[in-house]
Amino acid sequence: MNEKETIEAALFAAGGALDAHTLGKIIGKPVNKAVAVVEALMKEYSARESGIEIIDLGQRYVMQVKPMFTDLVRPVAPKELSAPMLRTLAMIAYHQPVVQSDLVDMRGNTVYDHIKELIGRGLIMSLPYGRTKKLQTTSLFADYFGLSSNDPEAIRLKIVELSRQQSGDQGLNKWLGCKVVAFTPMYQSLAILCGVEDYKVINAYDPTEEEIEELADVSKLVISKGYLEKVSRYYDGEIIEVSSTTFDDLIEAVKALENVGNQQKIGLTLLNLQELKERYVSKALLIDRKVKPATDMVARIVNDLRLGVSAEGVVIAPDYGLSSSNIHVSEGANILIPTHGSSEADLIERVCRKYDAIIDGLKTQEKDASD
Repeated sequence: MNEKETIEAALFAAGGALDAHTLGKIIGKPVNKAVAVVEALMKEYSARESGIEIIDLGQRYVMQVKPMFTDLVRPVAPKELSAPMLRTLAMIAYHQPVVQSDLVDMRGNTVYDHIKELIGRGLIMSLPYGRTKKLQTTSLFADYFGLSSNDPEAIRLKIVELSRQQSGDQGLNKWLGCKVVAFTPMYQSLAILCGVEDYKVINAYDPTEEEIEELADVSKLVISKGYLEKVSRYYDGEIIEVSSTTFDDLIEAVKALENVGNQQKIGLTLLNLQELKERYVSKALLIDRKVKPATDMVARIVNDLRLGVSAEGVVIAPDYGLSSSNIHVSEGANILIPTHGSSEADLIERVCRKYDAIIDGLKTQEKDASD
């Protein structure tokens, strides 16, 4: 058999790097002869128009798809590592050898599944260490990521280099799977109001399998009040419950994120919220009509506006119709408060729409009464 064709077949079948010693054994020749043959093969691949290339990783050789074609063939390629699993692998690579129990403390229980698959793929190895295990990368890890060495220090330096190329000094935290704050869709704008730069948006109330995996990377989860028990089934980290009915609710929500947001941005947001509240209270002072809130939610807004309340007052209700107790709260109401806006809409805008609906509605009531 032709030596060049044999090495070509070996590199294709390996699916990873083969060292010169192994290639020499395959063709029954000394190492220097194997190196000469594979280098000649590399030149042939480089000279012809091909989507495949052979690269030298330091007398370890790998046949792979050229980078310009990787996106095109990705749909038919073997399944890639998921983002959470890749972050687990990055943490193992950076801290290796890392004690498995320490990794679980840092990343959560989902890493057990990650470790199992990473071992199955041959990217890491597990070594006994007392009652637990130590984890470290294998030579296949270096091949998989195109590194010339599996030396732990060389890998750490490469991770730092790549992270800085991608996103500056803050990139290292993302590479190592450092946990972030997550918001349910309704509270995404709260992240912006607080200047939280590194955050996720996850439907934690009814998450998909992928979203459950993402929750493993979350240090704090912001949700609506009343959903703690439901969300706790999927997430065991710190949960921050917030409301967004009144300006006071928003002020409390912003204060709850003081430790994770930008202090200057938070200060400006709190000032803006307080000024908005005072502006609406001033508008409400000009209204003499008393009101009758149909729900506790409406009562809280009415109280915030310091409106007078009476059993014979103008009935104000939310526009959602049936309450959780199957009561038609909107029936017979004089004023309806909008509650069905987009869940991704700006929180301040949503609160303002509620307040505007009450004030504008009461002004209309007074005008009609005077005509």
